[in-house]
Amino acid sequence: MASQSSNSRVSRCSHRSSKRDTLLCEHGIKPVLRVSRTKENPGRRYWGCARYQVKEGCGFFVWANAEIEEEDAEKVKLRKKVGSLKLRVKEVEMKMKAAVVVGLIECLLLLLLWLHNSATNRSMLCP
Repeated sequence: MASQSSNSRVSRCSHRSSKRDTLLCEHGIKPVLRVSRTKENPGRRYWGCARYQVKEGCGFFVWANAEIEEEDAEKVKLRKKVGSLKLRVKEVEMKMKAAVVVGLIECLLLLLLWLHNSATNRSMLCP
């Protein structure tokens, strides 16, 4: 059973890299998988010329397959959800801290009121 899972992992990885193996830029070089940083396509992956970094790029450009993009989109959604849940937890923690402080103040006021009442009751009993 363990061999099946490792085989599926290998086939999945080879499936992802198979597009790179079939693509060649104008230099005859295998492209590099990059991530878009534009407003229109933030985080979207694409294949680009390997020589782009050294200013000799040929302008080769192909969007990566949709399966990887969908997987990444799901990861982005989950990260946003985790972020919003962390924010909600912080809000609840702040509310709990405020409630504890208010409860302590109320307990202190009740104690002072009780001490004041017991002192006034004693003074009324002793002429």
